[in-house]
Amino acid sequence: MEKLTHTTTTLKSSLIIQGETFILLEKNNDLAKLFVKLGLLTESVIGCRFSPKQKQAVVEMVRNNTKDYPTLAIGDGANDVNMILEAHVGVGIKGVEGSQASRASDFSITEFK
Repeated sequence: MEKLTHTTTTLKSSLIIQGETFILLEKNNDLAKLFVKLGLLTESVIGCRFSPKQKQAVVEMVRNNTKDYPTLAIGDGANDVNMILEAHVGVGIKGVEGSQASRASDFSITEFK
């Protein structure tokens, strides 16, 4: 996939997707490529109600459909470990949910602000 550039726009945008909708993207490679392309045009992509497997899959989807973009995964619990391991750079937040994410990550922090 070619490197995308932002057009002349002053609006900042985010893409929000639910876990149930992501199931459709996982099953269709053409939709997955379009999702990644759309995600690259936004400042952030937020996944709501994702299973741990889907968290890992979305990072893998970006890695498989791009080569010029590094991936970053940030998590705070055991359910985030596979996502953190799949990303180029993983950040674990050590805190209330335990230390599994911070132990599996490249970088560990104690608070996210």
